Amino acid sequence: MKKNYLKFIFFLLFPIFSLQAQQEKGIYGNENWLSIWTDFKTSDNKYPEPTQILSGNITKNTILNKKEVYLLLGDVFVTDSTTLTIEPGTLILADYKSKASLIIGRTSKILAEGTQTDPIIFSSNRGVRKKGDWGGIFILGNAPTNMLTENSEMICGLNAPSSDVLQFGGSNPESNSGILRYVRIEYAGKRTKDYGYYNGLTLAGVGNETILENIMVSYCQGNSFQIIGGDTMLYQLVSFRAKRNDFNFNFGAQSLLANSLAIKSPYHTTSGGASSIYLASYNNIEEVDSTKKGSHLEVNNNTIMVLSNNLEADIKVGLVHEAMYVKNGASFSVNKTIFSGFNPAVILDKKIQIDNDNLSKMQFTNMYFNNCEGNIFTENVPNNEDLENWYGNSVFANVYSQGVDTETFIDVKNLDNPDFRLRINKIIAISLPEK
Repeated sequence: MKKNYLKFIFFLLFPIFSLQAQQEKGIYGNENWLSIWTDFKTSDNKYPEPTQILSGNITKNTILNKKEVYLLLGDVFVTDSTTLTIEPGTLILADYKSKASLIIGRTSKILAEGTQTDPIIFSSNRGVRKKGDWGGIFILGNAPTNMLTENSEMICGLNAPSSDVLQFGGSNPESNSGILRYVRIEYAGKRTKDYGYYNGLTLAGVGNETILENIMVSYCQGNSFQIIGGDTMLYQLVSFRAKRNDFNFNFGAQSLLANSLAIKSPYHTTSGGASSIYLASYNNIEEVDSTKKGSHLEVNNNTIMVLSNNLEADIKVGLVHEAMYVKNGASFSVNKTIFSGFNPAVILDKKIQIDNDNLSKMQFTNMYFNNCEGNIFTENVPNNEDLENWYGNSVFANVYSQGVDTETFIDVKNLDNPDFRLRINKIIAISLPEK
């Protein structure tokens, strides 16, 4: 009798477990964690005029108050073991003419702890805001990289008082550079003549005691998030309409990216193509120490998607590219993540040999590949049959589908209050197309 009772309980609960398992793919939460603090229609905002100026070097503990509106003028450095504290709801407008940036030095901290109802906002002071209006935010820490020397210098054209304040890297993976929580960064990513584009948020040698969660970067001309080395725990990040990569990991980055969202839009992406996730261990192998760890990325429950009114047409004219690009020497584990609407889902560097050793370092499990024009390819190799067979094995529990956005996600059309969580009961496995 007891055995029959247990069977009854199992079959009674099985549909519930099944629904929960479906909801686990992509971003998740009992409530829509994007509500209130994010903003997907920033051009509608009218910000007040600044009442205070931030410029030069901040060398003593400083608090930015919500009652003021701050103008970030030029390159502003927080140095000398100083803590910059920013109250919830504070607005910082970066100066368009001086292409301002905020740099937190290696010995200093930023405590920017907003709330869901009172986020901290960094934006442009320009009347009509555009991508690249200002520089971005740099946090320099003393966690390890795989560069040749333990101490490296951020060489990107910042107007620094001395090279010391541009140093990053070290030997402490648990270093603490402070807190960024409920923060929005809008219209950053200025272009420089000699160093390319700045990024919305650059984390260089940042350690895992630094709290980085609920951060939204929107309309960035460079990468939304640039992670250089370090050991970072990244939770509930949002990248919206970046011109280049949404998440860029390089130089021995050891990172966890969890419950995060990236929305690419074909007409907001550079014509040369940009991945949503770009993973590398170096730009040139001569720049790094091969005895040090290469980059390793753990990705759990992310939603990475292309938002398009006509995806098929945008793919046809070459406006849609891959969700993830992996360079030789990097490793990763991507789990319970959605890649939706890409062409293709993943590209592996042509230098990566497809053998047991490398495949063991490149894991895709419990994935949902939706509406992708091809799934996992080696660069410039049109036949991906071996990779499809490998990752299509049932042991990896990957799902392939062709669901339309409005049926796959709860609400992606209403940018006033979107909900990019997966709809319950909308994952339907399909067979891979015939080769």
